[in-house]
Amino acid sequence: MSLLAPPAGLVVLPGAGGDRDQRTLVALERDLADAAPDLRVVRAHFANRDAGRKGPERPAVAVAHVATLVTDLAAELGVPTARIAVGGRSFGGRMASMAVAEGLDVAGLVLLSYPLHPPGRPDTLRTAHLPAITAPTLAVSGERDPFGTPDELRTHLGTITGPTEIVLVPGNHSPADAPVLAAVRSWLLAT
Repeated sequence: MSLLAPPAGLVVLPGAGGDRDQRTLVALERDLADAAPDLRVVRAHFANRDAGRKGPERPAVAVAHVATLVTDLAAELGVPTARIAVGGRSFGGRMASMAVAEGLDVAGLVLLSYPLHPPGRPDTLRTAHLPAITAPTLAVSGERDPFGTPDELRTHLGTITGPTEIVLVPGNHSPADAPVLAAVRSWLLAT
């Protein structure tokens, strides 16, 4: 199920060790610029990168940063945050999902390679907040992702209360960009 209407903007964030120039985020911005020139895409990184730190940002700080990015983009475009989609790759998607679960009103949530758990530790789940998400959600993951198998994704992302679509693509935690871009483009822009 795609969104009811294409959003006015999209904010995307990278995985824990990445920055705004992460390969898939750059490819996504370019792809959407071609497909929907009026859709404003903001590729952002977490504030710790500005301070020269490369490890993951603390969740509370990262979630607040996501909310600020969405609010700022909405203000720039003169629309409510409910017209902005948000998401990211791995840690970036998880932080975006936590912001939405905490009440950030968005058009949709895009989760790329969502990290349900650390590799090899399926009992260390990062899913407690998922039932609080009511926004339409797209999850795109590799079929062999060690951070969550297809069955685990269906089970745990199935607890999201908003409409949810899971797209599995060939690959692992860093699948090829083409099928990821096609899934996101189709979901964001189909009406």
